[in-house]
Amino acid sequence: MSVAVVPGSVLGREITRSVLRETPGQPVTGVANVRAALTGLVRSARRELLSFDDPAGALGRGIAEPFLELACAGDRASGERTATVRRIAPRHSLVHIRDGASFPGDSRVTDTIPFKIIVADRAVAAVPLDLELHDNGVLLIRDPVVVQTLVRTHRAWWDTGEELTQHPAPAEAPVHLRPVLKALLAGLTDEAAAHRLGMSGRTYSRRVGELMTALGTTSRFRAGAEAARRGWV
Repeated sequence: MSVAVVPGSVLGREITRSVLRETPGQPVTGVANVRAALTGLVRSARRELLSFDDPAGALGRGIAEPFLELACAGDRASGERTATVRRIAPRHSLVHIRDGASFPGDSRVTDTIPFKIIVADRAVAAVPLDLELHDNGVLLIRDPVVVQTLVRTHRAWWDTGEELTQHPAPAEAPVHLRPVLKALLAGLTDEAAAHRLGMSGRTYSRRVGELMTALGTTSRFRAGAEAARRGWV
């Protein structure tokens, strides 16, 4: 008997989570090993690359910038060599996926995503061991039945998702982000910058994330150069 998995439903999420918990696969742990595994997976895709992603989920979670930069570079590389790239993100991450230059292929948003995954050519899937963050370890799954289940789950969410309309990059930095850009260029620590700007550390971190998304980078080291290139400073 087959069970219909309804996008966003508690039942759908729990069924899929249960399947993943019981699925044999190849666990990969350690940041360097995970980076290598995900890079290899993305580069191996030729026909199709599917993903559930939450760009905002990494903010404030202590994720190393090189790992975030790897993810962004992987998206760009996949768009260059893969025929179909489909990315689904939750609605609260909308501000982080507006930059079409950083994330090629097609993107849609839904109210929620069940977990984070990457599926290459309907043959191999990478699922975070904690279902949230890839850098904490992943399970590489090659079982065709389970991979097909993940593909169908992705398709169900995709069919109910909202198309994104890309917007051109603004000619100047958004007003509310200009003080943050100045703080970054001044080399202030997050704590010092937040204190100077009269905002909480969480608000400052969130606005740094917005700024880097607007600049099309996940690296603070590159943010200044990109801002200068665009004439924002």
